[in-house]
Amino acid sequence: MAWVIMPDHFHWLFQLHHSHLSQVIGSIKSRSTLTINRATHGCGRFWQSGYHDRAIRDGEDLRNTARYIVANPLRAGLVEQIGDYPLWDAIWL
Repeated sequence: MAWVIMPDHFHWLFQLHHSHLSQVIGSIKSRSTLTINRATHGCGRFWQSGYHDRAIRDGEDLRNTARYIVANPLRAGLVEQIGDYPLWDAIWL
């Protein structure tokens, strides 16, 4: 639903349907590591072990969470306007 890639981490808002969170994260880490290693002719690990998650329950405002996620480059001082940062998206925009 929303994501942003920062220089040293990423934020991602998504809904689990039939998978477990650990499976989804493991798959993303594995596939992105393979892609990055192929593109850079590198090898080895790319991600740290573990991850931080936060469950959003029914009734909470997903749009506010999405806004918080995509505003990370602004808060980090990487850009002055979110439109100037290329590595984000949200379904509501």
